[in-house]
Amino acid sequence: MADLQSAFEQAAKDVQGLPERPDNDTLLRLYALYKQGSEGDVAGPKPGFFDFVGTAKYEAWAKLKGMCSDDAKQKYIDLVKKLRA
Repeated sequence: MADLQSAFEQAAKDVQGLPERPDNDTLLRLYALYKQGSEGDVAGPKPGFFDFVGTAKYEAWAKLKGMCSDDAKQKYIDLVKKLRA
C-alpha cells in the first residue's frame, strides 16, 4: 500500500515534467484518475452550465464512480508512465 501511494505521489510530480502537453481528453482522464485516487467518488454539486471546464472535469470524475482508490491510483501511474515514454 505504501509503495502504491509513493508511486502515485511520484507520478503526480512526474506529470508536471511531461515532454509535451497531453490533449484535452487525456488531461481530463489524468484529472479524474487523480481525484478518484486521492479523494474517492465525486461529491458536491455539478458546476453551473456556463462553467464548461468545471463541468467537463466533474463529468470525467463522475464516470469513475465506484472505482476503488487503489485501482484509480494504479491507472493514473500507468497513464503517466505511458505519456513519459
